[in-house]
Amino acid sequence: MIRFDILSVFPEMFASTFESSLLKKAQEKNLIEIQIHDIRRYTEDKHRMTDDAPYGGGGGMVMKVEPIDRALQAVAPDRNQALVILLTPQGEPFRQKSAAELVTHKQIVLICGHYEGLDERVRVHLVDLEISIGDFVLTGGELPAMIIVDAVARLVPGVLGNADSAVTDSFATGLLEYPHYTRPAEYRNWKVPDVLISGHHREIEQWRRRESLRRTLTRRPDLLEQAALPAGDLAILTELKGLREGVE
Repeated sequence: MIRFDILSVFPEMFASTFESSLLKKAQEKNLIEIQIHDIRRYTEDKHRMTDDAPYGGGGGMVMKVEPIDRALQAVAPDRNQALVILLTPQGEPFRQKSAAELVTHKQIVLICGHYEGLDERVRVHLVDLEISIGDFVLTGGELPAMIIVDAVARLVPGVLGNADSAVTDSFATGLLEYPHYTRPAEYRNWKVPDVLISGHHREIEQWRRRESLRRTLTRRPDLLEQAALPAGDLAILTELKGLREGVE
């Protein structure tokens, strides 16, 4: 089982996400554990202040180091057993590969930043890893925390109804996933590709691989630069590129 501890000043934001769908079932099956911690509980002043004005002046407020440190001591007393992650636009990009690496840990602590940022001493002394979910700025780290928990949890054995789903998902193989269809075979004259209802499993797999390559080439060609593809895939890509150039 993997445990997620989330430190936030807005713990109420997580209820609808973690108390429904697969994440709720995974918790009920004791496959994952999710604990939300209000950073305000670890303050010592009567106003429960988690932020203060920045030294040196400037706009905005900065989250204080002391309550975050106390929260970490409470939820992860053995730092050798926990991976502490700060969610920040300055972190390394979160990818499917990142999720696959995180799922190997027994405890993950996610710190949700807010306001102008956090006291730099949090970053320097308390954090093992910094993660960003994209090149944009959000009001806080709560939404990124939900995304990371969801992406990691679905890789835990037993969370998904079909274990093959995680293997064939977009990005899991380095490519975008092939198109999916289900019944009816024809709707408003929109037909399912004949190969998918042919019953020829090898032809179906070949079609799916080709469509995965086609979709990646069209929508995310940057992924192909990093993918380790066999010779057969490279031959298909060469053909697809030739077809595109012929159309253009």
